[in-house]
Amino acid sequence: MQRSLFWKCCQAIARIFTSLLFDLRVYGVENVPATGGFLLAPNHQSYLDPVFVAVRLRRPVSYLAKSELFENPVLRWLITSLHAFPVRKGRGDLAAVRETIKRLEEGNVLNMYPEGTRTLDGSFGQLQKGITLILKKISVPVIPVAIDGSYQIWPKGRKIFRSGHVRVIYGKPLYFKDMKADEILIKLRAAIAELLAELQRIKALESWILQ
Repeated sequence: MQRSLFWKCCQAIARIFTSLLFDLRVYGVENVPATGGFLLAPNHQSYLDPVFVAVRLRRPVSYLAKSELFENPVLRWLITSLHAFPVRKGRGDLAAVRETIKRLEEGNVLNMYPEGTRTLDGSFGQLQKGITLILKKISVPVIPVAIDGSYQIWPKGRKIFRSGHVRVIYGKPLYFKDMKADEILIKLRAAIAELLAELQRIKALESWILQ
């Protein structure tokens, strides 16, 4: 899947938007594969996380979106054009699992949040076992991703976002095929937690430089 003209236009607008309003800075882009399928696995802080994760990448990203979003025809056209597909929340959706595996095996990039939902207080929550159904079956790499600052600009329960500072970092590829579910969750959570800690070190350095 290549970036369509529509995707490029949306990405260009989003890049300006995220730079001016959120001072977005990204690190570790060299860890993101240039070819082949892979799964992006970020922590989840706000509605804008899909934008922050994909806006600086040179490949289009597919998303799982809750099925209710596809009930509005205009919104359905928009998110489908941006490679989203529906998943039913709160219950096992085998069709969504099959579509996820299919897109990855076809060489596409897919974004999936291991926590399953946005954080309530800004902390990094427990990972849901549902993601292991996919990770045990795929041989493509998983790129752990950490997002910091997104919660502060648009926490759960707030109606609209505010300006702020957002940082994103991409980790080195991980592989989980044929691993046990508990082992997958421990390894993936540790990788994302380490990236979050790295972002804190980067923020501290930025603050020291600006003093």
